[in-house]
Amino acid sequence: MKSFLNEDFLLNNQTARSLYHECASTLPIIDYHCHVSPKEIYEDLHFENITQVWLYGDHYKWRIMRSNGVEERFITGNATDKEKFFAFASALSKAIGNPMYHWCHLELQRYFGYYGVLNENTAEDVWNLTCQKLKSQDMGVRGLIQKSNVCFIGTTDDPIDSLEWHVKIKEDKSFNTVVAPSFRPDKALNIEKTEWCNYIEKLSLACGFEINGLQSLKSAINARIAHFLACGCKASDHGLDYVFYREATDSEVDLIIKKALNGEAVSVEQTEKVKTNLLVHCAKQYARLGWVMQLHFNCMRNPNSTAFERLGPDSGFDCIGPNNSSKALAQLLDALYKSESLPKTVLYSLDGGDNAFLDTLIGAFQGVGVAGKMQHGSAWWFNDNKQGMREQLISLANLSLLGNFIGMLTDSRSFLSYTRHEYFRRILCGLIGEWVENGEYPNDCEQLKKLVSAICYDNAFKYFSLK
Repeated sequence: MKSFLNEDFLLNNQTARSLYHECASTLPIIDYHCHVSPKEIYEDLHFENITQVWLYGDHYKWRIMRSNGVEERFITGNATDKEKFFAFASALSKAIGNPMYHWCHLELQRYFGYYGVLNENTAEDVWNLTCQKLKSQDMGVRGLIQKSNVCFIGTTDDPIDSLEWHVKIKEDKSFNTVVAPSFRPDKALNIEKTEWCNYIEKLSLACGFEINGLQSLKSAINARIAHFLACGCKASDHGLDYVFYREATDSEVDLIIKKALNGEAVSVEQTEKVKTNLLVHCAKQYARLGWVMQLHFNCMRNPNSTAFERLGPDSGFDCIGPNNSSKALAQLLDALYKSESLPKTVLYSLDGGDNAFLDTLIGAFQGVGVAGKMQHGSAWWFNDNKQGMREQLISLANLSLLGNFIGMLTDSRSFLSYTRHEYFRRILCGLIGEWVENGEYPNDCEQLKKLVSAICYDNAFKYFSLK
């Protein structure tokens, strides 16, 4: 019997062990999509206890606690940090087969030197150990990033953000990790939302001119893209409930926008016309600048209306929302390809059943001279577990070129989540090791390490035009 989470965790043959220990484990991390705070990076935030670094804002852990019947006051409420940690520790012991069980123990090993098991019986010892460790000067946000060998972080930022913290980080020569903003214009496109008009007022203030129709809105988007470019932006990101494509003339879209600015309701069809027009406009700007466009879709937001009213969005109540976005996504990519304005694009569906579709779709729009221009993004959110990652990798290998894949990201708000890259790398090396030892790929050590290095680091370095 293998010991729990030992050095050869998930590495079930000699080829896998060699590839991981001699190659993947030492590669720097490019975390090109996440939700960490640049302000906390600049200020080198130090945490008082493990609850602050683990449970504040971590929806994955909140869902485990709710599934164990934990009262909300121990999750997002006013219970003490220690009480919240103990409630989580008790729930975690039941999470066999859940990636959270692996992630938490990897984090305890890598950052705190704890190689035991966290449960209700050990919670006191783990609490005391981690609180003591967090007092160290090198256990602040910057220290955690450096311990993790992270060379690039792509945060997720709203167009109205001043990006002042990114500027300060760039000017600070004592910190070597590059922290770049990513352009996330969802609020500018979500014309159907009740808060859209208020947001447009804020966008107008950020740009210094009034937004009163389509052209001025596009000008505002362009102005903020220029601001992000000046601050080192390499990528954009769009969160879509589903993919849409509904053509309309500029004059028609302009009338819909003016209608919404006057406080009038817009239909689903009108919403899709506006969003299509603006998304195409954004994509053309990204292509012109060489930015990467990321599209996240097929998430159902806030199905629990009672919880939404009580706790608001992003509280751990979202779920997979299967939608047949295939036709609309193909139409969107076709329109951009036809006008020679399709940017480097990463597609993420929260529905794991879309793997084969995405892997064949990207093959229809790959660009000459750019290896892997179209990407099927890593297993996302509810899919970034052992099975989900393997299925995504196997499908991509079957139907595309796995050697051009840009690899893993954390998509996290936690500065301890970089162990997810280790988790991915172990799964990747384990899978490649299986193929080699089954005689399905040559046992060429040099070529295998080249493939692993490319997927874990080199491809993303090139794809995001890093220096």
